[in-house]
Amino acid sequence: MLKPAQESYETVSDVVLRRIRDDIISGELAPGAKIKLEQAKERYSISVSSLREILNRLTTENLVVAEGQRGFEVSPASGKELAELADLRVVLETHAIALSFAAGDLEWEGRIVAAHHKLATAEKTLLSGDASRTIDWVRYDWEFHQAIVSACNSSTLMTVLSSVFDRFLRYHMLARSFRGRAVVDDHRLLFQLALKRDIEGAQAAIRRHIQSGLDHVLNSGRIP
Repeated sequence: MLKPAQESYETVSDVVLRRIRDDIISGELAPGAKIKLEQAKERYSISVSSLREILNRLTTENLVVAEGQRGFEVSPASGKELAELADLRVVLETHAIALSFAAGDLEWEGRIVAAHHKLATAEKTLLSGDASRTIDWVRYDWEFHQAIVSACNSSTLMTVLSSVFDRFLRYHMLARSFRGRAVVDDHRLLFQLALKRDIEGAQAAIRRHIQSGLDHVLNSGRIP
């Protein structure tokens, strides 16, 4: 996921892994692009052997495809995969919502309030026509959805949901357009439903939210 810089205890490989993942999700590394090891070594300032290990790790997240002796390439994008990711995200996120709403405490509510404030601020800027906060919006979008389900008490569920969210988000970045007022309204509704602990209402809202995102990307004409 596109994240702010981490603490200094990260290894060089951790930092490069995050940079490559961010470049793939943001579309800087395009779907189907060959990842030439010598060029990537210079770009990310890391050895070829370490780079191979990182790229192999990214194959397990379906962000990179290994081509045997021919090297690596960025995973292709398709409408079929996007629809599959949307379905999987619905299953995971609605389940996490039920768990989180049942267990959430005051600190959980505080995380939701703080995350929504940052997201709404970035969205206000984007609605004004200023696209300079797009990367902030990408990060804050995940932080908001993460905050809502953060009391689910399942690290495995959160890890899998984060991976699916990243891959789904890549398609939004490839569509190259902000969904506008509709997505802002979706987030405000989810915020209100979360604080009310309305499980069924929030689950229905997230289904509509994900379907609208799917339709928006497919209608962009940028995904085969």
